[in-house]
Amino acid sequence: MKKTFLSVAICLMAALTINAQEVDKAKVTGNAEAAAKAGDDLKKLEEGEKAWKFDGTIGLNAAATGLVNWSAGGKNNVNAIAYAKLHLLYHKNSLAWETNFDTDYGMTWIDQKEDKFQKSSDNIKLATKLGWEFKKNWYLTVLGGFQSQYSLGREYVDGYNPIISKWLAPSYTDISVGIDYKYSYNGADFSVYLSPIAGRITTAYTGKAWNKKYTEEAFVAMEDAALANGEITQAQYDAAIADYSYDVQVENHNDLRTRLQDTYGTYTYYRNGDKKFRDFRAEFGLSFKGAIAYTYKDFKLTTTLALFTPYQGKGFDRKEAYEKENGAGSWDLLSDEERYFKYSNKNRSFGHFDVDWDVALSYQFLKCLQVTLQTSLKYYPGVLIANKNGDVAERCQFKGVLGIGVGYSF
Repeated sequence: MKKTFLSVAICLMAALTINAQEVDKAKVTGNAEAAAKAGDDLKKLEEGEKAWKFDGTIGLNAAATGLVNWSAGGKNNVNAIAYAKLHLLYHKNSLAWETNFDTDYGMTWIDQKEDKFQKSSDNIKLATKLGWEFKKNWYLTVLGGFQSQYSLGREYVDGYNPIISKWLAPSYTDISVGIDYKYSYNGADFSVYLSPIAGRITTAYTGKAWNKKYTEEAFVAMEDAALANGEITQAQYDAAIADYSYDVQVENHNDLRTRLQDTYGTYTYYRNGDKKFRDFRAEFGLSFKGAIAYTYKDFKLTTTLALFTPYQGKGFDRKEAYEKENGAGSWDLLSDEERYFKYSNKNRSFGHFDVDWDVALSYQFLKCLQVTLQTSLKYYPGVLIANKNGDVAERCQFKGVLGIGVGYSF
C-alpha cells in the first residue's frame, strides 16, 4: 500500500514538473515574441521619426535710437524685424521631399513730421522639391518655387512716395525638372541642383480698378507737392485737377500699371497703335541652385545661390517695331521711361542670368537671445532701377540686416 501511494505521488510530481516547465517555456516564448514585436515597432517608430526632419530659426530683432541735443545730427527711431526660416525634410528609402520657407517683415518708426512709419523689409520665399534617388546621393528631382512680398513698397521722397512694388508685382514662380546631388558631412548639408528644363513666370500684376485708384492718387499728390513747393500757382493747380484724365496718364506712361510692368520686365507694348498691357512674362531656360546648411552647437549658417537664364535668342529690336507703327525717328522722341521695354527684352536672352544669393548667420546664447546677420544679393537683367540722379539701368541689389533680439533655433 505504501509502495503504491509512493509510486502515485512520484508520478503526480513528475507530471506537475513537466507541466510547469511547459507553462514556463510557453510564457518565456510568448514574452520573447512580444518583446521582439515591441522591438520591431520601436524600430519602425524610430525609423519613421528619423525620416522626418524639421528645423529652423524664428525671431524678432529690434533696435531703438534716442537722441537729446545730439550735435552730430540724427533722429529718434525704432526698427523691428520679424523673421522665420523653416526647413522640412522627408527622406526614406529612395524618396526625398524637401521644403524651405523664408520670410521677414520689418517696420521703422522715425521721429519726423512726414512718413513716420516706413517699411524696411518685406520678403516671401517658398521652395519645395521632390526627388527619387537613382544612385547614392543623386536624385531625379522636380522643383517648384515662389517669391514675392506682403505689402506695398514705396520710394520715400519729399512730398509724395510713389509705389515701386506690391504683392505679385513682382513675383517669380519657378517650375523645373533636373538632377539634384545631396551630401552630408560633419554637420553640414550640401545640395547642388541643375535643370536644363526650367520655366520661370515673372508677374507685375495690377488690376485696372486698383491701378486707376492709385494713378489718380499719385497725380493729386504730385500736384499738391508742386503747389506746396511754389512750383505752380493755385490757379494752375485747380486747372490741372479739373483737367485730370486717367486715359491721358496711361498713354503718357504715368500710370502705376505701366511703370510696374516696365520696371519688372513684363512691359507694356504697342500693337497697331494701341497700348497693350502684359501682367506676366513666361520663359523657358536653364536653372542652377546650390545650398549649404551647417550647424555647430548654437551656431547656424545657411546660404543659397539660384541662377536662371532663358533660352531665347538675342531678342527683338523694339525700336524697329515701334518706328514701323509710328514713323521714322519716333523712337528717339520717347523718354527713357517709355523705352523701358527695349532694355528688358534685349537682356532677357541666354547667358544673362537672374541671380539670387542669400546668406543667414545666427548664434543663440542665454537660451532665448540671438544675434543674426542676413544678406541678400539680387541681379535681374531687365529689372530697371533709377539712381539718385534718376538715371535708369539694370543694377545689382543688396540688402544686409544685422540684429540682436529674441530668437529660437530648433
